[in-house]
Amino acid sequence: MTTLIRLSLLLFSLLSASTVQATVLYAGQARAAAVCSQCHGIKTPSSDSVFPTLAGRDEAYLREALKQYRDKTRKSDIMNAIAGSLTDADIANVAAYYARVKP
Repeated sequence: MTTLIRLSLLLFSLLSASTVQATVLYAGQARAAAVCSQCHGIKTPSSDSVFPTLAGRDEAYLREALKQYRDKTRKSDIMNAIAGSLTDADIANVAAYYARVKP
């Protein structure tokens, strides 16, 4: 394989990966704005809110917590109902988005 072909393939794979990551973040942002932000806000919840902020939280923690709420192994009537409709992709997207938001 020539150097030019290798370089082209490397560049293509890097561009593809960043496009996929951007898509995941936009999907997560849309879901967070439509559902999560009602209680948790985007960067911070309202000052009188009892709900924790999610911005800047660890992505793996958010993913695991949402899966536990969805599977009802972590109990919260509100969160069990909301997370119950989330797919694995939704959970991954929301977790990726909130993990990258600066509080």
